[in-house]
Amino acid sequence: MNENRKSRFLPYSLGVLQAFIGVTAVMGGFGLVLDPSGTNSNVSLEWLSNSPFADYFIPGLVLLTVIGGGNVLAGIVTFLRSRHAGNLAVGLGSFLVLYMIIEVSFVGLRNLLQPLYFVLGVIVVILGLKLSKLAKIAHQIWSQSTMGKLPT
Repeated sequence: MNENRKSRFLPYSLGVLQAFIGVTAVMGGFGLVLDPSGTNSNVSLEWLSNSPFADYFIPGLVLLTVIGGGNVLAGIVTFLRSRHAGNLAVGLGSFLVLYMIIEVSFVGLRNLLQPLYFVLGVIVVILGLKLSKLAKIAHQIWSQSTMGKLPT
């Protein structure tokens, strides 16, 4: 795949991944916020015994708003090809990785979704860094061309 095709494919890949993470996190977060006991989400309150939380309301709220809402919005920003999409992806991907590390440290490794979302967070960070680099190059070219430094 040549560089031009890669640079066109990158925002779509990242946007789809962000939308997937966002929608699934919104669903999971809503489940935990509406039922902080975790009964309907098949999670036990006993798992929180080593955490600062008495129930799943706060973790669910963070999952719903920051990871869910943040990634849905980041996906939209990425699809709109904003030059800030890469930086937003790096931030939210890093937050997802950190969230998963904290979750596993408090409740333990309970299912395959935990390592899956950790890996998805790492992928979002990598794609975000690549997109940021492309956006920076494109912005430099645009800036130079509007200043008359490049032939039109």
